[in-house]
Amino acid sequence: MEIRWYLKAFNALSLEELYQILRLRNEVFIVEQNCPYQDMDNADQKALHLLGFTDEGLAAYTRLFEPGIKFDMASIGRVVTAPFARGTGSGRLLMEKSIKAVEENWGKVPIKIGAQLYLQKFYESLGFSQFSEMYLEDNIPHIEMVRSQQ
Repeated sequence: MEIRWYLKAFNALSLEELYQILRLRNEVFIVEQNCPYQDMDNADQKALHLLGFTDEGLAAYTRLFEPGIKFDMASIGRVVTAPFARGTGSGRLLMEKSIKAVEENWGKVPIKIGAQLYLQKFYESLGFSQFSEMYLEDNIPHIEMVRSQQ
């Protein structure tokens, strides 16, 4: 699967790109995970957005924050892969591209994420380590994880 990657500030997103982002986040985080929560949290405007498109549409997405916005460290959030793109390695590629984008924009700084607990081993394979006890966020088990300066 060939993915075309774009990294954009909020105000550089087209209306179509913004719609695709919000649609994918809604499809996965709210409908698929059966988790009603306020996805639009007024943080998108402060983020860089990494979008991965295929001919089928938005396949993978994250939002990236410089240190001091979400956490005292840089952070990667709203990590999502479209159902049609799962099992293709696109999730790993998405995270590798996200880490690289953080480093290119803010240097080789520690990166913090709030990870769903079932993805702990996946994130550990990318250099992240557990940083907190398990907690419930929107009734889903999570842990904070940090990827130290590499």
